[in-house]
Amino acid sequence: MDADARAFAIEAHGAQTYGDAPYVTHLDAVAALVPPHDATLRAVAFLHDVLEDTAATHAQLLSRFGATVADAVELVTDPEGSNRRERKAKLHTRLAGLTLCTPAPPLALHVKVADRLANVRACVRSGDTRLAVYRREHDDFRPAAFRAGLCDPLWAELDALLSG
Repeated sequence: MDADARAFAIEAHGAQTYGDAPYVTHLDAVAALVPPHDATLRAVAFLHDVLEDTAATHAQLLSRFGATVADAVELVTDPEGSNRRERKAKLHTRLAGLTLCTPAPPLALHVKVADRLANVRACVRSGDTRLAVYRREHDDFRPAAFRAGLCDPLWAELDALLSG
């Protein structure tokens, strides 16, 4: 399933780039932060930006990958908003309300922190000024997305990178 998700995401993102690199560079970085033996989690990692950044639809994901993957991708997708601050506030409210009693929320929360960590790592490596944005957002992002026992090593690294 994860190889199919990667192929779908590459096709959906088309010529989009992540900085100067093909967009798949970012997708691979996010997928590398989730357990390699969990194909469902890896599928969500590869697909995490398709609803937000491409013409792909929830219905397409549902048909091809099933409800758990489609719903998890939808949960990590920024809601509509007039600017980044508004979109992130809505997303953080959504994430804060998630419970771990159904399959999609833990997948979504794990991928969301993996995505954030991949972005922060890229900023640190390149000296990208967007690191300041992630630092400013962290005080709202962490309480919304953190769940004890769910990807704690990713949180430890993210916290360390953003505290410096």
